[in-house]
Amino acid sequence: MSKSFNTPDKVIYVCTGSKCKKKGGKDLGKMFRGMIKELGLKGQVEVVKTDCTDRCDYAPVICMQPDNFWVAQTDEAKAKEAFETHVLRATPKEEPR
Repeated sequence: MSKSFNTPDKVIYVCTGSKCKKKGGKDLGKMFRGMIKELGLKGQVEVVKTDCTDRCDYAPVICMQPDNFWVAQTDEAKAKEAFETHVLRATPKEEPR
């Protein structure tokens, strides 16, 4: 009855506090999930919605771990660039089995 608990290599935190959500945070999360699915990175990269990160003046805010890379006033272009730099270039390719 025990399920395995997989830890992703990369995590993208997307603030969905009220200001970030209003300014597109929720849509950024959906976009990242779509990119992860499309690129076959499920299990390697995970998107986590967070409550307020207390950076409301910079909404919407995302954070890419383990690089601890924060993006303020994130739009689609900034989000895609960060994904390219901090997820795609840094994610090791899985060996074929």
